[in-house]
Amino acid sequence: MEKVKKSVPRHIGIIPDGNRRWAKEHGLNKQDGYEYGLLPGLKLLKMAREKKIDEITYYGFTMDNCKRPAEQFRAFQKACVDAVDLLTKEGADLLVIGNRESRCFPEELVPYTTRTPVNGGGIRVNFLVNYGWQWDLSHIQTDGLPYSTDVSRIDLVIRWGGMRRLSGFLPIQCVYSDFYVVERYWPDYRDTDLDDALKWYAAQDVTLGG
Repeated sequence: MEKVKKSVPRHIGIIPDGNRRWAKEHGLNKQDGYEYGLLPGLKLLKMAREKKIDEITYYGFTMDNCKRPAEQFRAFQKACVDAVDLLTKEGADLLVIGNRESRCFPEELVPYTTRTPVNGGGIRVNFLVNYGWQWDLSHIQTDGLPYSTDVSRIDLVIRWGGMRRLSGFLPIQCVYSDFYVVERYWPDYRDTDLDDALKWYAAQDVTLGG
């Protein structure tokens, strides 16, 4: 099969890592870093809309993250609620995905566990909150589909913070994703991060296994 060049990805996945490391380097408590990740997420959403990207998925926190110290757990819970509050002021079709049966899932986000148009609707925005890949795939055994069935295949995953792993991020949707790493921590997000990732993506070849 002939390889072809890609242009703009239809769906991008965002792993906003490095909040705790950023906080520590800035003389703050680890949990303080999550608050500084809110504005970058909003900036990225607006830029993705300008770039005509159809869908974006943010990694909020995992079920495993709930094992962290209580003050960190409360901080990233609050950050996720605050992030969704910001998103509802933007035009988007919003979906929050995660184990809502757990105490770790914020009650404020339950109304968004079915896709909900907010502020007129628009770009599809998925937010993983108290998400676990095993939890997601377990639904296949009972219903034949994962819990994340309303999330489309991801073309490009961008991870901040220098780590080179998916950390359980939507394994089915990422089956053919390209993976781009930003060395800076997420609170140090720059608009050029997305620009650079999209330029890199456009230069890649796609065969989807062919």
